Amino acid sequence: QVQLVESGGGLVQPGGSLRLSCAASGSILRINAMGWYRQAPGKERELVAITSSGSTNYADSVKGRFTISRDNAKNAVYLQMNSLKPEDTAVYYCNADIRSPYYSGVRGYWGQGNQVTVSS
Repeated sequence: QVQLVESGGGLVQPGGSLRLSCAASGSILRINAMGWYRQAPGKERELVAITSSGSTNYADSVKGRFTISRDNAKNAVYLQMNSLKPEDTAVYYCNADIRSPYYSGVRGYWGQGNQVTVSS
């Protein structure tokens, strides 16, 4: 009954910008943390940025270049990526910890993933 749908991503030249969006839908009581992860070929999935209770944290590799933001009214999270580098190439996934009337506690959900390719 809950899903995350991502949009954005694509091919961009080094130094360029992209914006990723992710919206949660379904039977939602509350969303706690929302964040972005990425997985490059042959590597493990890693945290890029996360926001919770008004605070944000970033991976050292993206600090100063990426900005995570959130619209609670839309149950959405965004990732503005500037000064992109080839090493940012990966599949990007959004993640959210969600409370629903259909289960107790909090469950983590993943978006479908979007490819971001930084290449000239």
